[in-house]
Amino acid sequence: MAVVETRGLTKQFGEAAAVVDQIDLRSTDGEFLVLLGPSGCGKTTLLRMIGGLETPTAGDILIGGHLVNHLPPRARKIAMVFQSYALYPHMSVYNNIAFPLKAQKMDKAGQKTKVDWASGILGIDHLLDRKPRQLSGGQRQRVALARALVRDPNVFLLDEPLSNLDAQRRASARDELQQFQRSVGTTTIYVTHDQVEAMGMGDRIVVINHGTIRQIGTPRDIYDEPADTFVATFLGSPPMNLIPRDGELLGFRPEHFAPARALAGDGSADGVVPFPFRVHREEYLGSERLVYGEIGESRAVARFPVTTAVDATVGSTLEYGVRRSDLKVFDAESGLRVRR
Repeated sequence: MAVVETRGLTKQFGEAAAVVDQIDLRSTDGEFLVLLGPSGCGKTTLLRMIGGLETPTAGDILIGGHLVNHLPPRARKIAMVFQSYALYPHMSVYNNIAFPLKAQKMDKAGQKTKVDWASGILGIDHLLDRKPRQLSGGQRQRVALARALVRDPNVFLLDEPLSNLDAQRRASARDELQQFQRSVGTTTIYVTHDQVEAMGMGDRIVVINHGTIRQIGTPRDIYDEPADTFVATFLGSPPMNLIPRDGELLGFRPEHFAPARALAGDGSADGVVPFPFRVHREEYLGSERLVYGEIGESRAVARFPVTTAVDATVGSTLEYGVRRSDLKVFDAESGLRVRR
């Protein structure tokens, strides 16, 4: 295991703006660290620089306390798994997993021991004689992980390895991947644009936009205490409501927005801030309902469990509200959080 650290890491292509701009980041030993952001924000470029596949324009990369800027990927004791898995179609699963061991000229007995160990951990030991074309997407993903695991890396670098799976398989693969990482205890840096993956898997999340870090924290920190309006609206589905008032933006999550009378009746000690909410439409999603409307000129949405009875008459203007403790205040010009 090892700590990964970047200091002022920057990547610029030609005269264009920096794709990664002065990134300072430090993992903890054995952590599952998620890099989250929209497409083109620089998260994959950052991962590739850590892995030695891109050369930084400026800054330093340290793995286990050692500067690795000029080391090739194989000398960094890292293993990468990509979105495409990059399996050799003409080789069996066994030979795909053993490939890096053969490159290291390990004897056949050692190779078999390693392959049996890795395939057993990932539950693919019964697939060793098959070819990749005979496997499902989830099975191919586990083969790619096993091939990385046999190298005994200090760090795993995973670049959207679940994006080729369908939604149902992706949910179970998240659980499998997290259990795998916990069992081996290897520091893991995981790139995704999927907030559900980030929230469900990460010990900490690094939110990136336009090549810079917007916030680092636990999933709960990122969701409950966003540092700016980008983080507030990038995480959450539906995202945080933002309502302009007196030169500021008042932010609140849809699940905290409800009829003011119901909130006042629950004994809330710090009071309720009311908003006139004109209802436009309602969505029934099985386990929950979403109520869409407007507060003044701004769109807003409320979320309720389907078992909760609330007034949501389409076309009416209702008095909804938010507990004062659930309101977040942002500067309207900079978008930064205002602490009070």
